Amino acid sequence: MGSKNISKDETVGVIGAGSFGTAIANILAENEAYVILYVRDPEKTRKIAKERVSSGQKLHENIEVTNNLEEVPQRCEVIFPMVPSANFRDMIMKLAAHLRPYHVLIHGTKGFDLFVPKNQKINANNPLTREHVKTISEVIKEETSVLRVGCLAGPNLARELDQRKPAATVVASHFDEVVKIGQRLLKNDRFMIYGSRDLIGIELCGILKNIIAVGAGTIAGMDLGENAKSLFISRGLVEMVYIGQALGGNAQAFLGLAGVGDLIATCTSNLSRNFTVGYRLAKGEGLDEIIESMEEVAEGIKTINIVNQLAESYKVRCPITETLYKIIHDQMTIQEAHTYLMSFPFRAEIDFLGGN
Repeated sequence: MGSKNISKDETVGVIGAGSFGTAIANILAENEAYVILYVRDPEKTRKIAKERVSSGQKLHENIEVTNNLEEVPQRCEVIFPMVPSANFRDMIMKLAAHLRPYHVLIHGTKGFDLFVPKNQKINANNPLTREHVKTISEVIKEETSVLRVGCLAGPNLARELDQRKPAATVVASHFDEVVKIGQRLLKNDRFMIYGSRDLIGIELCGILKNIIAVGAGTIAGMDLGENAKSLFISRGLVEMVYIGQALGGNAQAFLGLAGVGDLIATCTSNLSRNFTVGYRLAKGEGLDEIIESMEEVAEGIKTINIVNQLAESYKVRCPITETLYKIIHDQMTIQEAHTYLMSFPFRAEIDFLGGN
């Protein structure tokens, strides 16, 4: 590992001590970076610092825990923000005064930022559009002076990363330098790092697959079998591509590691929070009860609500998203939903590969 040209005194920041943030912090530290891990809650900070355990993962000795947000950009040029989408804009606004154009931010947040001005009402005359819905990289660019922005996306179940099982991710950025920094800091003998210049496409992959993972969880919860799950995942991938294209992505991203790779992982593993939500819904639990009991955010529920509105605005037919929206708003039972989808006239052809 020492041959990777990482300076032993290179200090890297991670913002957010959830399961994925902690796993990334440990990989960075193992690769001989010195890591400043920011934890928002002061009491949790003290507990993690004392016990050296975060989100059930033992912390590497090269990780320092802090509750001082501004300390991260003061000490680190490269920062990995790993904060749920609902909290991201607030966090980055607090951080903005301490960020400079020389900083590099590579985020791992798989959700949208929704912003509707108080004087606006979303309705048929003023539908939800991309003006109201931002990717996390767009939020960073809006709120800070940082130019070099990237994201992480791929089949990265945090528990497996912690268990040192092989995995891979994509670092996407408009800047080749950001991709190379991500590869240099994260790559090791069990974690492969691919690069992409398609920042919006890779981000949309990570966001949209959470919708399909919720649906796949309901199929597992109803014990409908592997054929049904495979059918659902393949139709889900097509739906991701069509809405993704409407939102500014391209088809190629969805057919790679951050798209179909991450989709398979989150649609087939009980380590996936979004899959777990769907599974528990199918077992009869209420959505509020499920969310209340989960230690970490399942981004898919928020994404279903947002994408259902965007699909209407952009006239993209998204039957899976629309049906899941009806399930979580008690407009349709899960049994009714599966009966409906089995009779839905999905188009058989894959026509998004030609010329796009």
